[in-house]
Amino acid sequence: MMQDPIGIPACFSSTEKPTDHDPALVTRSGQSVFMSVYRTKIVNQSRSITVTWCKNLLLHGLSVSVEGPDGESHYTCKIQLKPWYFWRKQGSKRFTVDNKPVDIFWDLKAAKFNGETEPNSEYYVAVVCDDEVVLLLGDLKKDAYRKTGCRPALIDPILVSRREHIFGKRKFSTKVKFHEKGQFHVVSIECKNSGDPEMEMRVDGHLVVHVKHLQWKFRGNECVHVNKVRVEVYWDVHDWLFSPGLRHGLFIFKPTVLSTLSSSLSSESASPPFSPFSSQTGSCGSVGDGFNPSGPSEFCLFLYAWKVE
Repeated sequence: MMQDPIGIPACFSSTEKPTDHDPALVTRSGQSVFMSVYRTKIVNQSRSITVTWCKNLLLHGLSVSVEGPDGESHYTCKIQLKPWYFWRKQGSKRFTVDNKPVDIFWDLKAAKFNGETEPNSEYYVAVVCDDEVVLLLGDLKKDAYRKTGCRPALIDPILVSRREHIFGKRKFSTKVKFHEKGQFHVVSIECKNSGDPEMEMRVDGHLVVHVKHLQWKFRGNECVHVNKVRVEVYWDVHDWLFSPGLRHGLFIFKPTVLSTLSSSLSSESASPPFSPFSSQTGSCGSVGDGFNPSGPSEFCLFLYAWKVE
């Protein structure tokens, strides 16, 4: 199986003090983890900001990290949302990046999670540097600008990647935008183990990928079309079938706006632009219509589906 670093920050306290790249943080606590990486300009340099939401039976955790000068996340703000820590649901924290102050502001007092790992509404998380809000998440934008007293940044942050860890017995689902101006789509994956294993992948309820004889096709890729966005889908579920205990399957979704492909269709057939696995290319399915985005997509979704027996 392709070895991909999970990179889970220590959102929850542990006497064993695991490292940030310890997958046991996921398996030991059974926690869901949603990690989003944005790229924007901070302290006169393009840097990554990683926002991680963690959830298990006891608490929620939020972690915000800013990339350091050597490409690693050295500057981190961690928040534990335990039910008895009401004061932690609103506040701010400051750290220094290259001798410049960076402030994290958050207000999660009235945040609505609706059973999810990330809040759906009534919250904000803001990253501030040089009197600019360089990253703002949530729907309470006016409250965030009022609290920080800072202006919006001249450069909009770009969502580069998202990593999600979810648990299930046979079915796994998530919501994702394949383009920043698009709508949310529900992606579901179901593994059927009766007799000859099969796998079905649906987008908004429409079947887009159907893999029969999964024990022979546990790695592969296909492309689907979602609202005029082409999405390359890669999967590796080897450990689901052949490894004992709690193991994850890896699914990668790489969208490419169709308008950017018109001049490169001939070269694309010779060598695909993004290929994390060495496997065959399948057929293309299609879902939806009516959306005409412009500009290439830099977004990539990594979905870790942990199968619980």
